[in-house]
Amino acid sequence: MSKIIFMGTPDFSTKILEMLIETEEVVAVVTQPDRPVGRKRQLTPPPVKKVALAHDIPVYQPEKLAGSEELATLMTLPCDLIVTAAFGQLLPETLLTYPKYGAVNVHASLLPKYRGGAPIHQSIIDGEAETGVTIMYMVKQLDAGDIISQRAIPIEESDDVGTMHDKLSDLGTELLRETLPSILNGTNSRTPQDAALATFASNIQREDERIDWTQDARTIFNHIRGLSPWPVAYTKLDDKVMKLYRAQVVSNKQGAPGTIIETTKKQIIVGTGSDDAIALTEIQLAGKKRMPVANFLSGVQDALVGKELH
Repeated sequence: MSKIIFMGTPDFSTKILEMLIETEEVVAVVTQPDRPVGRKRQLTPPPVKKVALAHDIPVYQPEKLAGSEELATLMTLPCDLIVTAAFGQLLPETLLTYPKYGAVNVHASLLPKYRGGAPIHQSIIDGEAETGVTIMYMVKQLDAGDIISQRAIPIEESDDVGTMHDKLSDLGTELLRETLPSILNGTNSRTPQDAALATFASNIQREDERIDWTQDARTIFNHIRGLSPWPVAYTKLDDKVMKLYRAQVVSNKQGAPGTIIETTKKQIIVGTGSDDAIALTEIQLAGKKRMPVANFLSGVQDALVGKELH
């Protein structure tokens, strides 16, 4: 049984950690510090920490790994391999070369496409037909190491970040399970990435979340599902934020971009910069809970027609 140091933070990483606990000896887990969450700003541990503590595995949470006391401690532990998955920090070069078999990363894209922190979001926003998972060696440059294994999966019309997150977490877990034996006996393949084909998926910023209604309907549709259920696309109605969770493209229905051109019992239909419209089906108004549009429309349906979203 090989000794593993695991580094990860969000829900995406928990299934991978659980698999490693079943198959290998996880000697330490490194994750981000506890953060304030929710309106009450309650200090909350990362999902990976909860899994580690449930299995009595030592947890380290440096704000920055490089130069930290935690790094010095990790460099004293017996370790055959470091495995990372959505950890959120670059690893110091001294640590990358410390284990016998180096350090590998489970990345949620088909590298070299979508290097960076938001590959699932960006692949959907860009309207990709497929995405996948890459197991790769870690190097000092972001997501640029040699590829060990990859597996693709289609992005369905009904998928959003939430569904693809779960699919890719499962896929990454299984691919690592299959690939790990060859890594630990030194028989795995490794293919250098073609840097000329690299694209990047930077972390989503607040300004990336706002809908531009002058874009075509398909682009807006992908934007909404590419940010749902987090961090969530938004627009403004009567100068109040309206978050958009679900939508559909309505073919051959024209209207001024951002103008509510029609309402039905379950939809708010909005004009775009193309010959098609967007039907909003699930929203959240400021100070309210997420809801189907049908719940919101009761009593205000007719009054909305002609209003502008911006």
